[in-house]
Amino acid sequence: MNKLKLGFLASHGGSNMQSIIDACKSGKINAVPVVVISNNSNSMALERAKNEGIPSYHISQKKYPDPDSLDRAIIDVLEKYNVDLVILAGYMKKLGNKVIQRFNGRILNIHPALLPRYGGEGMYGRFVHEAVIKNNETESGCTVHIVDEVYDHGRILGQAKVPVFPDDTPDTLAERVLEQEHKLYPEVIRKIASGEIII
Repeated sequence: MNKLKLGFLASHGGSNMQSIIDACKSGKINAVPVVVISNNSNSMALERAKNEGIPSYHISQKKYPDPDSLDRAIIDVLEKYNVDLVILAGYMKKLGNKVIQRFNGRILNIHPALLPRYGGEGMYGRFVHEAVIKNNETESGCTVHIVDEVYDHGRILGQAKVPVFPDDTPDTLAERVLEQEHKLYPEVIRKIASGEIII
């Protein structure tokens, strides 16, 4: 079985990306990371790509102010490396519809809550955890889903739950959720690569 070619889009630390790269290197996932794109020239994700010897590109609105040309630049890079699966790993910009249509059903995202709750525009990072705590939820978690044209809306492929404790802060909850993200994201990709999940 051919290895899936993974293309990553990340804006900051890229810790989820690293967990997936590590799982590919160990043979846990039948896939190979082929390219990393970041919209932030100073992102740790680009540094991680360099350390792993993975080709990387800085593609942002600064370089491509026109949305169509930005979409085209992203598509061109992903096509150049024959990417099978596009992995959003903390990519803090809404993907253009042209990119979504070109890789329809083959773009994954991870969200730090149990969708469909606490999703949608403006619900990212700390804002999610603040809302969960404010509403006195007793559990939260993370969700891997297919990306479509609506924020946090596509088909859910996997979830992991964590408890929310009375003394939690957004930071302590975020840490607990991130720990599960690092397990869930590689596991969902492993299942796609092995055919256990059909997308």
